[in-house]
Amino acid sequence: MSLSLDNVSDLMLAVVGGALRVGTPFLFVSLGECLTEKSGRINLGLEGVLVFSAMAAFGGAYVTGSPWLGVLAACFCGALLAMLHGLLCSLPRVSDIATGIALMLLGAGLAFYLGKQLIQPQAPQIPSLPLGAWSSSPAVQTALSVNALFPIGVLLAGLLAWGFKNTRWGLVVRMAGDSSDAARALGYSVNGVRIAATMVGGAIAGFGGASLSLYYPGSWNEGLSSGQGLIAVALVIFARWHPWRCLGAALLFGGAGAIGPALQSVGVSGGYYLFNAMPYVLTLIILVATCSTSQSLKGAPMELGVSR
Repeated sequence: MSLSLDNVSDLMLAVVGGALRVGTPFLFVSLGECLTEKSGRINLGLEGVLVFSAMAAFGGAYVTGSPWLGVLAACFCGALLAMLHGLLCSLPRVSDIATGIALMLLGAGLAFYLGKQLIQPQAPQIPSLPLGAWSSSPAVQTALSVNALFPIGVLLAGLLAWGFKNTRWGLVVRMAGDSSDAARALGYSVNGVRIAATMVGGAIAGFGGASLSLYYPGSWNEGLSSGQGLIAVALVIFARWHPWRCLGAALLFGGAGAIGPALQSVGVSGGYYLFNAMPYVLTLIILVATCSTSQSLKGAPMELGVSR
């Protein structure tokens, strides 16, 4: 099917709107992982955190009738699960990688078990911000109908970028990630800093889970995440551990994930499932492109490469 000029315009607007919707969970999870890795710890269990917090958000909103209380429940559960990871990784001879995989399975298992009763019910949704209200075009209005959590993510990206450079806590987190010996010499508890960073990172990732179950796609089911927590780890590497770049990378991945639905919206149905695989293909391309001896460690906290 050939696309007319109007179809191309509608397609671009659909991709932009989809990038904002699909990219919001990527943004929060990548920011949470960025903070965690800046402290010198990697959390591969973010997939479990994301699924568990999505279930908690939906359940909290369903029980209380308030989507914002659901968001708070998601942040609390995300922080709780991430704190478990931080505590376990602080023990001697415990691997961050192995613990993260176990956490991923634990979080997903708990979410599937506790969320069985939430598959059918409907919960109140997070409201949209009508940023396209200035336009008379329904396509523009739909594309710029933004998740109310998205501006919070942008604000968090700016806060983290500023905090890493200009605050004492940012310096301490970066010191724990770059040189644990220097942090200990100045009297800081490296394990304490990493547990706190991991816990806060899990709370931030909880916003992403709430966005999944309370905005887009806006329901709870066992296949809700589709590996977005694991993709976010690759996204942080692509962003070179910089919060503002995490924002750009999240929108890029969100746009890639929106290509399939956007093509369907203009009547192109061929290769739909192929286009739905774009985020995963993009992840592989980025990982291959960044795996070079000269670039792979650029910007990485030095303690991430320490074997314990």
